[in-house]
Amino acid sequence: MDPAPAPRTTDPLTLEVVELIAAVVARYHEEYEDAAAEHHLTGAQARLLGLLSLEPLPMRRIAQRLKCEPSNVTGIVDRLEARGLVERRPDPDDRRVKLAATTAEGRATARRLRDSLDFAREPLAALTADQRTLLRDLLRRMLGVEP
Repeated sequence: MDPAPAPRTTDPLTLEVVELIAAVVARYHEEYEDAAAEHHLTGAQARLLGLLSLEPLPMRRIAQRLKCEPSNVTGIVDRLEARGLVERRPDPDDRRVKLAATTAEGRATARRLRDSLDFAREPLAALTADQRTLLRDLLRRMLGVEP
């Protein structure tokens, strides 16, 4: 019979870093939800609008990026489309696929939303360029993202 695995112990520094990351994430989500509400959007609508402001995407890819069901994406796109912020258009590479894309008003709304998010911007401004670069590189390393 195999012995039970030893319980994982974590040093106090690692625990503190994890708690600090959790606090940053919680404050970001809270501010993001507040900023979305100021633009009469839900958090999910704001995230989808921000994503589409970068490039038009098929529904399936949106669902993958937002980590939700495609049926949820359809409902969110429907509501944004009704407000004139998003439109559906054929994919030029595959006419069977529909892309969701921001309208001019959708891009402007996404930009205003981004500009209203001060939580991360203000504390990051207190760091030097070298410190921000180091933080970015460490976060990329933690996430396994290549530079």
